[in-house]
Amino acid sequence: MDPHQAQAHWDKIYRTKQPHEVSWTQEVPATSLAFINGFDLPKSAHIIDVGGGDSKLVDFLLEEGYEHITVLDISASALERAKERLGAKGDRVQWVVSDITSFEPDTTYDLWHDRAAFHFLTTEEEITAYMAIARGSVSGEGYLTIGTFSTEGPAKCSGLPIKRYSEEALTREVSSGFDKIKCITEDHETPFHTKQNFLFCSFKRTLHVQ
Repeated sequence: MDPHQAQAHWDKIYRTKQPHEVSWTQEVPATSLAFINGFDLPKSAHIIDVGGGDSKLVDFLLEEGYEHITVLDISASALERAKERLGAKGDRVQWVVSDITSFEPDTTYDLWHDRAAFHFLTTEEEITAYMAIARGSVSGEGYLTIGTFSTEGPAKCSGLPIKRYSEEALTREVSSGFDKIKCITEDHETPFHTKQNFLFCSFKRTLHVQ
């Protein structure tokens, strides 16, 4: 799917479905917050949530006092919904509408967070572009955390094919420029009371490239 088709696909979803009607909704993004808090970042850290959509992660990060938060998504409709929910608090967030594989950041980040965007990249070209951008924009002392469907997770999401990952496979994709810290798997309970098995891994930026 080319970027224009992908944008139209996701805009339609966010225009026609409410949070309780999509599988990825979390009232409390507990695992993401646990990873982020484990990095012991200063409140002045620059954080980007890749594929953040209208996730409530940004709400919690603002509540915890983080001062430099960017939320990126291919869907303008998703970000508009998040901004509407946050009201005036949303003015403290940088909102970026972009396909992540063509994103051109104008700053570096201390933390790159991605829950359920990476697994939509199913070609080698897309994955290579994503990782090149991540390596170029995560600071030398920064962190990357990615959550994808595990090998026990669904093969599709929102009508689109995804790429499932084992710990070894995800580590291999990310290892050039990052060292693994830890990985966990967990079941996400959807608003429909079904379960999706996720793999979450965290990495530390390194200057060596394998």
